[in-house]
Amino acid sequence: MVVMGRIVGPFGLKGWVKIQAFTETPGGLLDHPTWWLGHNGNWVQRQVEERAEHGRSVIAKFAGCDDREMAAALKSREVAVPRSALPATGQGEYYWSDLVGLRVANIQNEELGRVGRLLETGANQVLVVEGERERLIPFVSAVIVSVDLARGELVVDWGADF
Repeated sequence: MVVMGRIVGPFGLKGWVKIQAFTETPGGLLDHPTWWLGHNGNWVQRQVEERAEHGRSVIAKFAGCDDREMAAALKSREVAVPRSALPATGQGEYYWSDLVGLRVANIQNEELGRVGRLLETGANQVLVVEGERERLIPFVSAVIVSVDLARGELVVDWGADF
């Protein structure tokens, strides 16, 4: 499963929920008619009856969720789709979820840690590398030497003392 957002709470009185989308644009989640809702890796497939962009968020109505109380019970659930439902990436393109967990080493083969998450800064994405300490490494071509998903490794031109 690829987590695409998180339910932040109910929206209105008729069972709609508001979702914080983790996609590049909020509308990226709207392409999928079926979502999986989960917590701690336990996923339940839910049919989406209606969905729409709402500012920088997404609002949605799930089949069988007909009032505010039912919608409130879904708060904090992650919204995901299967990896197979996503379009293929091009050369040098990666889904963030594919990068999380990769071992990060520099060109001197010093291990810096593992990718814990990514941040969007406006200028570029930033890898949050968790190791003996947290490092913020820009995900730009001047720094990223190679990404090998099959080996689970990312090599960067980044000093261990940064």
